[in-house]
Amino acid sequence: MSGPAEATDARPRVFGTADSVYVRIVRLALIEKGVDHTLVSVDPFAPEGLPPAYRARHPFGRIPAFENDGFHLYETGAITRYIDEAFAGPPLMPDEVRLRARASQIISLADAYAYRPLVWGVYVERMEKPAQGEQTDEARLAAALTEADTCLAALIALMEGGPFLAGVRLSLADLHLAPMVSYFQQAPEGAARLAAHPGLAAWWARMIARPSLRQLGLSAG
Repeated sequence: MSGPAEATDARPRVFGTADSVYVRIVRLALIEKGVDHTLVSVDPFAPEGLPPAYRARHPFGRIPAFENDGFHLYETGAITRYIDEAFAGPPLMPDEVRLRARASQIISLADAYAYRPLVWGVYVERMEKPAQGEQTDEARLAAALTEADTCLAALIALMEGGPFLAGVRLSLADLHLAPMVSYFQQAPEGAARLAAHPGLAAWWARMIARPSLRQLGLSAG
């Protein structure tokens, strides 16, 4: 496969910022598989913009990008599935076909319906903007909370009472949603809504007890 120059470090490399939801998803998968890796700082929001060479890794200029032993990937879902299949360690997708489909469904739900309202609509509006001296857009926050309510109810219905999102074992679905919920629950409105769903609150308590989330600082706040 053609692509950027090979790295001399044999460890997989993740390109992005430590606070990115999608970078965190990839890093959680690596940590859960017991794979040491390197985070290479690439900030798409930096004043100077992306390094020109980064477009060779991700033609759309998003993060993360990933490299392992000369193999290059972008798109978080593809990266995490590669990590699960390429490295030894506990499997991160269910064995049973229907549970595997459920995990994939929840990942798709998180990307399509949860990420924007939970992170940008609730966390950014209520927490990040005031911290930067900006005013919360209350209308946008209210709309995001309505979307968040729909997402949380859908997740509860899909969990079917399981300890994890797709059954009795941790999966990529849990690792995909956890960084989004980590931001969401820092806002008072987000914390209140999470607490109103005991099944999800119990899931979150299990998640923040995991060493992988603690290593990335996702259990704080």
